[in-house]
Amino acid sequence: MNTPSPGHPGLPQVTLPLGDPAFLQDPYPRLAELREAAPAFYDPALDRVVLTRHADISALLRDRRFGRSALHRYSRDELGWPPADPRQANFDAFNSNHLLDSEPPKHTRLRSLVQLAFTPRRVEQLQERIEAILEAQLRGLRAEGRFDLVSRYAEPLPVTVIAELLGVPPEARHQLRPWSAAIVRLYEPAATAQAQAEAEQAVVDFSALLRELAGQRRAQPRDDLITALVQAEQGGDRLSEQELIDTCILLLNAGHEASVNGLSAGVLALLRRPHLWQTLVDAAPAGDSLPLFRSAAEELLRFDTPLPLFERIALEHVDLHGAALRPGDRVALLYASGNRDPRRFEQPDEVQLTRDPNPHLTFGLGIHYCLGAPLARLELALSLRALCRALPDLRLVAPDEPADYTGGFVIRGLARLDVQAG
Repeated sequence: MNTPSPGHPGLPQVTLPLGDPAFLQDPYPRLAELREAAPAFYDPALDRVVLTRHADISALLRDRRFGRSALHRYSRDELGWPPADPRQANFDAFNSNHLLDSEPPKHTRLRSLVQLAFTPRRVEQLQERIEAILEAQLRGLRAEGRFDLVSRYAEPLPVTVIAELLGVPPEARHQLRPWSAAIVRLYEPAATAQAQAEAEQAVVDFSALLRELAGQRRAQPRDDLITALVQAEQGGDRLSEQELIDTCILLLNAGHEASVNGLSAGVLALLRRPHLWQTLVDAAPAGDSLPLFRSAAEELLRFDTPLPLFERIALEHVDLHGAALRPGDRVALLYASGNRDPRRFEQPDEVQLTRDPNPHLTFGLGIHYCLGAPLARLELALSLRALCRALPDLRLVAPDEPADYTGGFVIRGLARLDVQAG
């Protein structure tokens, strides 16, 4: 039962069961209930107003009265926030220097410089290389027969691609996935002290590697993204060394987590619907099949959202669904709920491989729309097609057992997915 919120009396009070394994397994029935009963509510555990409907989420993402940060306008004292935690000083400094958590004019400047280097053309040029990596990965999987799709297929590609794109040498690449996993765990509510320490160390270690590589590229430029970021210049302005480092960390974290979780959850959804898997298998050999796989990728990113919850911060006094927000108040946006909203999507709980239009929220909207979305989309479409071509008889080892999730909700993904081919 939803009760009035003492913090925002105009809203019901609801606590999302983020620690409930059953909710993490399948949050969608509860999200459907909330969309109807509580399009906006206050969660006392999160201390956030939460939005559940597509129209409200998409409108707020474009509303410049909200941002990813408020510290460009106010001090922590003015916002009523506690002092910064010295135990995560490097993590906080990283967040203050990249696109995701900056606001105009800084965001405008950073994005314009980064876009000079991270262009759609550079991404599309990766297609042949991605296909070669996938072919090499898949070569041994049929011989293995049974394998964990997450660790053996979904994880290696994004790490390899972003490492090659940046220019990280092969001997250092094994560190990228653990660093990324450690950093993003700190975005979960109530992160533990251990998670905090691991994220802090990951930022320090990753920064040290990138600082060394940036110095090398200034002395000896190469055809890679670090060189392009070092050389990016607009009206005499360049990225500082710290901005360059933090941009590279963000590109790994944001693109990698969405790609790994999107692919593994997408394959799970398809194998639970054998007729859809067969549709893709039948189409995969055709040379002109990529548009279908691009469409399927969009639908799978909508159907089981790898980033179910994102947030914005009020930058001024705003009335939101009857809640009187002050600067610094946080609003949680349930992308996973908006992506299943029947007001925006017909038969939202069904997977429709050719759904069109498909205005899902997975990559955000507005000025903070995900810069790495083209790369994530390309990786997912090519990965699905390669898998269907190489292992058409792929199936779940234990189709009737619950899937094994990592336990996070802000970034939700499978810990493993045992599959069988042959």
